Amino acid sequence: MKAKIGFLSLGCPKNEVDCEIMLARVAAAGYELVDSDTEADVMIVNTCAFIASAKSEGIESILDLAWLKENGRLKGIIVTGCMAQRYMDDLKKSMPEVDAALSLAEQDKICLAIEKVLAGERYYCHSAPEGLALEGDRVLTHEGYAYLRIAEGCSNRCSFCAIPEIRGAYRSRPMENILAEAKILSDLGVKEIILIAQDTTRYGMDLYGHYALAELCEKLCDDAFGFRWIRLMYCYPDKITDELITVMAREEKICKYIDLPVQHISEDVLSRMNRHGGAMVVRDAVSRLRAGVPGIAIRTTVMVGFPGEKEKDYSQLLHFIREAKFERLGAFAYSREGGTPAYAMDRQITKKTKEIRLDGVMRAQMDVAEAYNESFVGKTLPVLCEGYDPVSERFWGRSEFHAPEVDGLVWFSSPRKIAPGAFVNVRVTESMDYDLIGKEVR
Repeated sequence: MKAKIGFLSLGCPKNEVDCEIMLARVAAAGYELVDSDTEADVMIVNTCAFIASAKSEGIESILDLAWLKENGRLKGIIVTGCMAQRYMDDLKKSMPEVDAALSLAEQDKICLAIEKVLAGERYYCHSAPEGLALEGDRVLTHEGYAYLRIAEGCSNRCSFCAIPEIRGAYRSRPMENILAEAKILSDLGVKEIILIAQDTTRYGMDLYGHYALAELCEKLCDDAFGFRWIRLMYCYPDKITDELITVMAREEKICKYIDLPVQHISEDVLSRMNRHGGAMVVRDAVSRLRAGVPGIAIRTTVMVGFPGEKEKDYSQLLHFIREAKFERLGAFAYSREGGTPAYAMDRQITKKTKEIRLDGVMRAQMDVAEAYNESFVGKTLPVLCEGYDPVSERFWGRSEFHAPEVDGLVWFSSPRKIAPGAFVNVRVTESMDYDLIGKEVR
């Protein structure tokens, strides 16, 4: 009988896609996939290493699993993903709990690593990230939606970010390959695809000499694909083309939603971050999107506490948040990452100041978010059902204005049983924090 293998995927959706490819490889080799770490013979931890908190989460997860090796049936722990790419030597020297580790480009050796671990051997394999396989069979881990990776790596070189070192330079997938994978996902019943890359709007420049995201979106809207929603994540302000806005406005299948990480609005801070384009580019992108795609929900991410951020810079950011009225906003405090230019910058901000500023940003956004949620009360929204909570006796799902995992949910009641992945019309009756509450209408 083949061993039982469990997976724990941490971090971003790109990591999830890597994990789904590994899941398919492991299943094809005849291993039994299990959901619970207490049932597994081997656990694969697919890690993130973007910031210090992500690294800490990975270490804590490994140590939790180590307890199962001592007290349960677990025989081995394999670490994959960004932490294995960035900290392979540390894993070898400082974490005896880890039995094997594979860097990004070596994840195709996952079955070999499992064999080695089950035989009582340690196994480490590391190489440059550019060799990472961007395609392959996948075991989908979500009902109704799937991520579609259109590129890998990053060449923007923001001064705070280690991603170019971890995942390599930006490289687009050929459009025909993306469309072929999209057809497979469509045939599997996926109703929402979410386009992802480190910089989605850069897609195609390295292959075709121009930004090709608008063209790709047009092709994905073809009726040959059965998608109802196509969602765009990780779009950079300096690469929002007029063609992309036109396609978003014209095509009903493209969600009236965009993820547009701006990081800051102070010219000085943006310059020190090495963000492409200054404050005017950010403001222009937001303005053009709102004018060109009426009703669009814009999600953004901002950073506080970057080295040299003065009180006036922070005040500008707060004012911009209230002025721009982003429908969705995530915020995080700057994390000092070794190997990045920002690590050695002067005027580092104290932890306490970062915490105060982060709290201030979230307070400013709360008022905006509450007003936005209230605007849905009394309206009927198409919702993609994702599950049922027997305690509250409500189903939950998302509208086109809610991306998975990062935005709120739509909770709704219905007298009938609704399968995950099905679309229903929900009349919103109230809002609560970041969530909406309603009932199905037919």
